[in-house]
Amino acid sequence: MKIRKAVIPAAGIGSRLLPLTKAIPKEMLPVGDKPVIEHTVRELVASGITDITIVVSGGKSLIQDHFRPNPALVAQLRADGKTAYADAVAEVGDLSRLGHITYLDQHGPYGNGTPVLNAARNAGDEPMLVLWPDDVFVADVPRAQQLIDAYESTGAPVLALMPMAPSDSQRYGVPVVADDRGDGLLRITGLMEKPKPEDAPSAFAAIGGYVVTPGIVDELRRQTERWYQHREGEVYLTDAINAHASRNPVFGQVISGRWYDTGNPADYLVAQFASALAHPEYGPLLHQLVAETV
Repeated sequence: MKIRKAVIPAAGIGSRLLPLTKAIPKEMLPVGDKPVIEHTVRELVASGITDITIVVSGGKSLIQDHFRPNPALVAQLRADGKTAYADAVAEVGDLSRLGHITYLDQHGPYGNGTPVLNAARNAGDEPMLVLWPDDVFVADVPRAQQLIDAYESTGAPVLALMPMAPSDSQRYGVPVVADDRGDGLLRITGLMEKPKPEDAPSAFAAIGGYVVTPGIVDELRRQTERWYQHREGEVYLTDAINAHASRNPVFGQVISGRWYDTGNPADYLVAQFASALAHPEYGPLLHQLVAETV
């Protein structure tokens, strides 16, 4: 079944980036000349996704404002002769139409499985992409398209993977690899959350991208039902993937490209700097600045 739908969980408070995120949603912090969530939306649209659900919480209205078309502003900019700015504003508004962006308030227990389950109500029995907006990828083929291609070749859930240094294992979920199918496609039997380097089952990290199938959604439903019965624990996508993988095929796709995490201050600064260096206008200025200060 072709993947047409995607969900972007955007309900978090961005605590690791405070006080930057006290008034501005972390998804709206700029990377280059675009807010980080726009990079994710553009990636999805470029990969043929036609139905994007952004799961939000209170205080996230800036996200809706950013993608909402503003024909009056576009007309005023054109009247003022500011054609380039008018085109840029119109293009952002077009993303909402091309991706058919809808917004959903998050409801349910704590955990990153909850926004996925919220959005699944609109997916029916279709597979869907899940991309976190903390991640920016620079790649010839979008990360989303690489995940879609892996799903179309396997018909099974797929996780985005990147190679990692063994010393970084305690920052990530690390897949248990059963076999290598070639071209970066790995069959996995589960994920180990933040293992010590000596306990890491592989040299890969699971990063912000998944193809979620109805079987994974069923596992999330079971977790949520237990939570409502006992009012304890949390609903995590990793637990659902592990439960599904114990009985069904699950794959990881090693993503070709460069990954930037914007979820903490140091990595956010790296993403900003890397994006600016690659920009045709700002890049030469920064290269010159670096050369003068080294």
